[in-house]
Amino acid sequence: MAEPFTEAQLQAISAIVQQAVFPHRTKETTNVNSVDPQTNGYHYTAPEDINDSPGRVKFAYWVPNVSGGLVISKIPQMTKWDYASNVRYAKTAERVGFEYALTQIRFMAGYGAENQHESVSFSQALLHNTTKLNVIAALLPGPWNPAVAAKQIASIDHYTNGRISVNVVSGWFKAEFTSIGQWWLEHAERYRRSREFIECLKGIWTTDSFTYKGDFYQFHEYPLSPKPLVIPGRPHPLVFQGGNSIDARENGANASDYYFMNGNTLEGFQEQIADVRARAKKVGREDDIKFAVNGFCIVKETEAEAIRLLSEIQGKADKDAVAAFGDAVKQAGASTSNKKGMWADSKFEDLVQYNDGFKTKLIGTKEQVADRMLLLKSLGIDIVLLAFLHYEEDISNFGEQVLPLVRKLEKKGRGKNAADEIERTGEVYAAKKIQ
Repeated sequence: MAEPFTEAQLQAISAIVQQAVFPHRTKETTNVNSVDPQTNGYHYTAPEDINDSPGRVKFAYWVPNVSGGLVISKIPQMTKWDYASNVRYAKTAERVGFEYALTQIRFMAGYGAENQHESVSFSQALLHNTTKLNVIAALLPGPWNPAVAAKQIASIDHYTNGRISVNVVSGWFKAEFTSIGQWWLEHAERYRRSREFIECLKGIWTTDSFTYKGDFYQFHEYPLSPKPLVIPGRPHPLVFQGGNSIDARENGANASDYYFMNGNTLEGFQEQIADVRARAKKVGREDDIKFAVNGFCIVKETEAEAIRLLSEIQGKADKDAVAAFGDAVKQAGASTSNKKGMWADSKFEDLVQYNDGFKTKLIGTKEQVADRMLLLKSLGIDIVLLAFLHYEEDISNFGEQVLPLVRKLEKKGRGKNAADEIERTGEVYAAKKIQ
């Protein structure tokens, strides 16, 4: 039997491989745990004529790895949840300039989602079929232990040149926990567990020997190896986290990289962003937290056409499924002491889209939608997460019609002055609903 390689031999082999893959590097800059921003895998690269400005608003899309589409409606949808279709959507999204995709996490059927692919493995599959797209895998504390999650994501980060991120979901679906023998915690406790989960992920990824003594997780000199890739400006895979409640805002301010928001009014967006920033400033993280928002997008030749389609989606809502969903999420929203939780003030027509996406008002002509994107950017939103009715055509239509228009307007200086953008298009967000 051959003798095993020595450590020196392994390092020499690694250097040869690194030089073959990244020939422009010098010996001094080669690092087996790093990625060069000039390589295709760097997660901020994109087509030069579309995503070349560092100050641009970025676009993501919901991955339909769960059946039933992105609305709880009986309206026909040209959106499939299977692997082959999702590979096609990912390649199209990457081609037209989307930079992120978010996979959904479900452990059981409900509310129109009878079939669900697991988020981390599905994210990895999409990453292996793309070269630039960053895929955000949803994780659910409880079913996942942070040690397993940290190991999974670190490995996938290596396989995909640093294009994996995570979205830590605190959970709202009680049966999803109890049916697999997991404790169902009250709202504040779920978010407290999520914060520990995020702190453990980051600690494991960035500490040589990680020790943690929390109420939910404990680690004793745990040495993860390999750690995720080291990318300039990204010390570890990005951590996204959502919610509207004070508990969620505290998590965003103290632990997360991106704070996801549901659709809201103009005043609601302004209040939430200001509040999270103020909380982050108290702990010295005001420059570390960024914002993302969920929106459902309908782009038509005329505003009237877009609004008619919205009315049809809502008019054909699966009433029983929407009502059941509304009942299930009350504990996650209205039960919080100050009524600031997710879905706390959502009406029936809002709940037809899971995360209040209609409230983001990305419904109209390409010019109207582009203007509203720039308003969102001016408020401090860095990423707009989009859902569509017909994925087969809507992803490419958005990328070919709206995204280039947003970039053109950004180059003219739009999206930087909140007062100007509010004057242009803010009125639509003050209305209770689109008329």
